[in-house]
Amino acid sequence: MTAYTPEPEHKFTFGLWTVGSTGRDPFGGPVRNPKTPAELVYLLGEVGAYGVNYHDNDFIPIDASPAEAEAIKRDFRKALDDTGLVVPMATTNLAFDPIFKDGAFTSNDPKVRAFAFQKAMKAIDLGVEFGAKIYVFWGGREGTETDSSKNAMEGLRRYREALNYLSEYVLDNGYDLKFALEAKPNEPRGDIYLPTTGHMLAFINTLDHPDMVGLNPEVAHEHMAGINFMHGIAQAWDAGKLWHIDLNDQYPGRYDQDLRFGSRDIKAAFYLVKFLEDVGYPGSRHFDAHAYRTEDYEGVKDFARGCMRTYLILKEKAAQFNADPEIQALLAEITAEDPTVAPFLGKYSSEKAKSLKARHFDRTAIASRGLKYERLDQLTIDILLGTR
Repeated sequence: MTAYTPEPEHKFTFGLWTVGSTGRDPFGGPVRNPKTPAELVYLLGEVGAYGVNYHDNDFIPIDASPAEAEAIKRDFRKALDDTGLVVPMATTNLAFDPIFKDGAFTSNDPKVRAFAFQKAMKAIDLGVEFGAKIYVFWGGREGTETDSSKNAMEGLRRYREALNYLSEYVLDNGYDLKFALEAKPNEPRGDIYLPTTGHMLAFINTLDHPDMVGLNPEVAHEHMAGINFMHGIAQAWDAGKLWHIDLNDQYPGRYDQDLRFGSRDIKAAFYLVKFLEDVGYPGSRHFDAHAYRTEDYEGVKDFARGCMRTYLILKEKAAQFNADPEIQALLAEITAEDPTVAPFLGKYSSEKAKSLKARHFDRTAIASRGLKYERLDQLTIDILLGTR
């Protein structure tokens, strides 16, 4: 075993749709033959993953007969038993089928909304059947191309109604399951409702059962909006809502690329891994990414191994950062408390406020202090580049 060998305690997971991607894109057809869900479980077992997640229809095709569905589930369960993989999360595809061209929960057509409710309930049953504890909702079609078509307040009301309905369904059936919402600013819709982690956090507080609903932030989705992903993760963690996470990589301002984790912005990936490890995030490290279209299935294995290896390398680098004497001395100096101002800070009191208003601050002297951030950042780079 090496330091970068994935182990079950790392909780590395992949979706069937990730390693099962056939490489199709808007400009070209498949380059890899499809594999069955069971075959993909064996592939993930071979590379050392902890678990596998699925949408309802990358597991069981939307038009499968009951007999076909049972056969697929039987083979899938055997593959789980043979490999020891688990299913921590499940979700439903409410974007691909043509019926969802104007959204699912927020569609203007009430028949579409009712079908989306039905599809989600069946998919929840399927997730629970295989042990999932987290159920993700990504509203890929919940939005608009033109705001002439849909009232934004009505769209949010419909979204809220759906999550309230499905929360009650979970409670009514006694399922041990929580929801995690996944934000994205655009694509495939021109604009998607609740486009960032911050929007989602605010929305959760309007639900009937906010205690049942958390977040599943994705690196690429926040980078598409030009946002610092780690800051959003910190806010979600602070709110007690970081229940799942999608790891990949992304060039800002591009279409959703789902690149191998850490393959584009290694510095951002480092700060993210450092945050997750420093706070002790207990959930899955789920890789929602795809191998390059250039690859065969051996290349897909390289991709999956690469996601996990990069995470473990960055975990090691984070520990090195935390143990580095010079870095820690700089941080101690930068963040040092000043006992002369301590009496004015913290919890408010009228006496404290009165004293603070009378305090004189030498702005010029305070502003003239160099903070040594350049040195600190270069030391971080030295660690990442392996020269320290």
